[in-house]
Amino acid sequence: MKLLAAAALSPLVVCSACACAEEGASSPSGAGPVASSEHVQSMTITRNGSQPSSKGATQYFTGSVRIDPLFQPKEPSRTSVAYVTFEPGAHTARHTHPLGQILIVTAGTGWVQQEGGEKQEIKPGDVIWTPPGVKHWHGATATNGMTHIAITESLDGKNVEWMEKVTDEQYRH
Repeated sequence: MKLLAAAALSPLVVCSACACAEEGASSPSGAGPVASSEHVQSMTITRNGSQPSSKGATQYFTGSVRIDPLFQPKEPSRTSVAYVTFEPGAHTARHTHPLGQILIVTAGTGWVQQEGGEKQEIKPGDVIWTPPGVKHWHGATATNGMTHIAITESLDGKNVEWMEKVTDEQYRH
């Protein structure tokens, strides 16, 4: 009989706790607020087209490259993301990232090459992880454009260290 009475009261205790949480009141135990909105941040929606595209700077890119920023880091995050489009033949200079980089190919056909390694073809759906400090370059093939999403993290406010350009001979081979 006692078991039956306890089972019958359980929904009341659960409902009381829910009501307290919904009202922002103290928990049934009297331990204080169940939830507080003081430290809750609001979501941010950055509308498509609200951030201007930019051309890839000629000291860091060869050929026609368009960079569409998706978002910059918001504290405490260090992550930034951009949509980068390379016309046929366009590519980056060699560079490294202090905390690495993720590329997600979304269109076209491209190449990526780690210093000392073989040039590799990349296509839509491929995900490329470049570890921190690894010297590399990436871009479109000579005959096809390529677009990727680039995800990087900043260390001390910097997410890339640019180096020398890839020569035409190095790009072809």
